[in-house]
Order: sequence, then structure tokens, then C-alpha cells
Amino acid sequence: MSSHDLKRMTRLTAILTQLQSKRLLTASELAENFSVSVRTIYRDIRTLEQAGVPIFTEEGKGYSIMDGYHIPPVMFSESEANALITAEQLIKQNKDASLVASYTEAILKIKSVLRYTTKDKANLLAERIVFRQNLSNETTSNFLSLLQIALTNYTLCRIRYASESGEETVRCIEPFALYSTQENWILIAFCRLRNEFRSFRLDRISQLITEKEQFDPHPMSLREYFEICRQKSSLDP
Repeated sequence: MSSHDLKRMTRLTAILTQLQSKRLLTASELAENFSVSVRTIYRDIRTLEQAGVPIFTEEGKGYSIMDGYHIPPVMFSESEANALITAEQLIKQNKDASLVASYTEAILKIKSVLRYTTKDKANLLAERIVFRQNLSNETTSNFLSLLQIALTNYTLCRIRYASESGEETVRCIEPFALYSTQENWILIAFCRLRNEFRSFRLDRISQLITEKEQFDPHPMSLREYFEICRQKSSLDP
């Protein structure tokens, strides 16, 4: 196999991986990702289709792959495996127990597809790398994983929340976004009790119930939300 053919095979595999990781990709995005022409991407897509890969073309939108279609497990390079192990150590320091548990389960599945030599090195690295934040291994919340699912499925949540003064209220909220500070995870949500967007510290949520009811997605982006907050703060005396 020539170097040109090998390079193309590598690109075809990478295109498949990207199609599996995103709902929709345009030819322009793929061409930019792989530093090739759009025409080359068209040829690559035809090659994959001829090989039996169920790729759908949405006119004017891009390419998607049939839901549930998977190629065999990807073989991670040693550098890629090391990056995942490093991320694992960072996650283990997180103060939300649900995130730690979910990532631990995910990394076990990832380790199962590593080559034996890479697996041995990854396990060695895991024993020799540490991040010394949150030294007491203090856990302050356990709702991040549930909120992530509610956020992406537009599912209403009911929470019992304590204010800074300690007063508890029950709120019906529409999860919008999550961000992390050094100490805590913060949920941005539309609060139906206050009829506006509010920020909630996860360590102050004592109870969370996900409802069956769904809400309409908010068209605002997270960047737009922060810009609105910035403008409001600049108006405050």
C-alpha cells in the first residue's frame, strides 16, 4: 500500500469516527478538519457508502450516519491513552460523586479496548500521576449526571434548594447550562418560581427529582446568557 493510500485509509477511518461522534457534519467542516478539498471529501463519502456504511445526506445541511451504527472499537495510541488517564485523575478530584462514578465506568470500557502493552503503560501512568487539589476528597454534590441528562433532554426538574441564609425552597426548573468553579458546580436554569434565569450551586441542592414533563428549548446560547449577565452587572450602581 502506497503512502497516499495509507493516508486516505486513515482519513476514511477518522471521518467515520467523526460521523459517529456528531449528529451532522458538513463537507466543508470535514475538508477543514483534514486539510483537503471539499471535492476530496465528496469522493471519500462515496467510498464509504460503497463500502456499506449507512451515510445519509441532508440537502443543504450535511452528512449523518444511521443511528446505532458502529464500527469496531478504535485502537487508541499511547499518547491518546495517556491523555485519557490524565483526565481520569482530574475527574477523580471533582466534588460531584455522580460525575466521578460515571467517568470511572467509562474509562474501564475504554481500557478494555486498549492493546495489552498500551494498557500496561496506562495503568502504570495512573499510579504515577496525581493532582493535589481537593486533598480531603470532599464530595459536595451528587446530582451532576442527572442534571446533564435533564439538560440535554429538556426535562423539567424539581429541586429542594437552600439559599445562602439557609432558607429552603422547592423550585421547578428548566436546566439550561452548567459550569464549574474551583469549589463548586453551578447550574444555570430557568426558575418557574421566580420566573427568570437563576444560578444554583449544586452543593445547596438537597433533593432533585426529574419530571416526565419536557420544556421547550431556550433559543439563547450560553455566550448570549453571559453577555446579558455582563450587561446587567454594568447597569447596577
